[in-house]
Amino acid sequence: MKRTSYQHRVYEWLTACFPPIARKDSQERTHRFLEEALELAQATGCSQEEAKALVDYVYSRPAGRPEHEVGGVMVTLAGLCSVTGIDMSEAGDQELERNWKRIDLIRRKQASKPHDSPLPQ
Repeated sequence: MKRTSYQHRVYEWLTACFPPIARKDSQERTHRFLEEALELAQATGCSQEEAKALVDYVYSRPAGRPEHEVGGVMVTLAGLCSVTGIDMSEAGDQELERNWKRIDLIRRKQASKPHDSPLPQ
């Protein structure tokens, strides 16, 4: 039996967890991605000063094409996982499984967050 792609399984979780307006909000998805990327950088030793310097560097340059940047994210995440000994697929599967068990908590957090803010609370 063919396994459904990880992206599709995440979309199924998003559909179960969030109303359409929140699920389809690309700005919200971008903010949550950036939050998680920063948390990963912090967890692997990147300082706040280094993160701020990289933000200034990235925003001093022209914006790239989203599909190219997704590829870059995937390549660099796989590289980081390789050097830190993290199984990227296993970590993703475990987090998705954990999220299925926390739908009510995630919904409450979503409902209490400020609207039109990149901050999660």
